[in-house]
Order: sequence, then C-alpha cells, then structure tokens
Amino acid sequence: MANHKSAVKRIRSNNAKSIRNKYWLKTCRTSIKKLKKVKDKKEAQSLLKITVSMLDKLAKKRIIHKNKASNIKSSISKFVNVI
Repeated sequence: MANHKSAVKRIRSNNAKSIRNKYWLKTCRTSIKKLKKVKDKKEAQSLLKITVSMLDKLAKKRIIHKNKASNIKSSISKFVNVI
C-alpha cells in the first residue's frame, strides 16, 4: 500500500484514467468493426470520417501511438476505396 497521500491519489487517478482510456479504445474498435461490415459506399464514407476523427483524438491524447493511428486510418481508407 502507498505511504503518502499523493501516492494514494495517484493510484486513484490512474485507475480512473485507465477506465476512461479503455472505454475510448473499445468505442473506437467498435466503430472500426461497424465500418468494415458496411456495404454502401456513402455510409462507409460517413463512418470513415467519424472513425478517423476518433483515431486522431486518441493519438492526440496519447491513448494510442500516432503511428498506430496512422496505420489503422490507412487500412480503413483502403477498405472504403475498394467498396
């Protein structure tokens, strides 16, 4: 157990941030899966816009690495262009 007040607070805040980060990661993964199931080009393009925005926000907040975000954006963009 932590010996200082600040260490106890850090543990609490880390847990809260971890839960928040897991939520946003899961939301993004769900959005990507939803995008890959779509067969309509217009609907895929609108979902692509939302998903790319979400990935950029996650990379900006350093929840995921910027290169990983870029790789995912590239792959889903290729997918939408093939439809």
